[in-house]
Amino acid sequence: MRFAFQDPPDAPAWYGSFRRGLEHEFLAHGHVLTQPEDPDLGLIFHVVDLDAPRPFVRKHRATFSVGLVAISGSHGGDLLRDVYPYLVRTISNGLIALDTSGPVRPWLITPELGCYALSDGPTQRPYPALYRALTPMAMSRLIIDNRFVPDLPETLWAGTAETQELTWASRVVDDWGLLPSPFPIQSLLSAADWRYLRHLYGIGGLSYGNFSIRHDDSRFWMSASGVNKGNLVEIGRDILLVTDYDAEAEAMVLSVPPPVKPRRVSVDAVEHWMIYRNFPEITAMMHLHAWVPDIPVTSFNYPCGTREVGEEMSALLAQEADPGRTVIGLRNHGITATGPNFHDIISRLEGKVRSQVPMAAAGSPT
Repeated sequence: MRFAFQDPPDAPAWYGSFRRGLEHEFLAHGHVLTQPEDPDLGLIFHVVDLDAPRPFVRKHRATFSVGLVAISGSHGGDLLRDVYPYLVRTISNGLIALDTSGPVRPWLITPELGCYALSDGPTQRPYPALYRALTPMAMSRLIIDNRFVPDLPETLWAGTAETQELTWASRVVDDWGLLPSPFPIQSLLSAADWRYLRHLYGIGGLSYGNFSIRHDDSRFWMSASGVNKGNLVEIGRDILLVTDYDAEAEAMVLSVPPPVKPRRVSVDAVEHWMIYRNFPEITAMMHLHAWVPDIPVTSFNYPCGTREVGEEMSALLAQEADPGRTVIGLRNHGITATGPNFHDIISRLEGKVRSQVPMAAAGSPT
């Protein structure tokens, strides 16, 4: 992987030693230090100006952008709440919040609402832990393109018994208080940055959690991206029919009603597609930014929308006695529950789900 640093014109006091530590760690693992203008850049580190936060303008979405933000050890607020807007404003794939009041202690902030400290042992050296956390994310394969085919039969425009069940489940979970409102991403970005974000990722909003249910052996219905997950009603806008995954184009294929301007399907569609193909006994799935104790957990908090999430989820499900009725934890992120229908999933989760997701670095118990 080729990595670089966008050095600020007036570097803060902590930056030089932190950069040298990170650079040494990545070089020691065989990665290549390059320039920010490199067209094959895989990972960029850039300091965020808190007074005027702007994104690093990458040439393609495969570049993993990590912002660096300094915080004080006396920070008394909710770190995720206070720092997360800078992740959005800089359109970063991750944010490192650095406590610079003493020996540098980094916190990793992710778009999936992850927020956890990284250090190694009594020496509190952060660089090996940062390397272990960032590399799987930066080298994962993002599958977020959509190909809309306006061929949904008119008989399905009003939905099916399955989509009605999906709508019901979303309202039940919303009543549990586990579906955060969509993040007001557009209100935090300038018009130019908003256009850049849409050009780079094609997304129209940021929301949390998703629901899917089989339509038949090869197709499934899934909630859209950037919508209120507690009010999934309209076919093509709130709920979409996923028909295939185009591996060559790395895009999800969706059948939509011709009269409707469709929303994009949830970023986790590739994960659900892989699981439905690998486990025919699974009929419905629910992903929540919540937790259930004593469940299998993925090794890393891979970014949403990557093949790696689907691959590790499938591997963990294959180890379960009953993959069709289980709950898997996504590290520092949430849970995905499977079932023969949503009524079954709801009955198994009710009273057991915790709103707080435990945070732990890769390799640590959750």
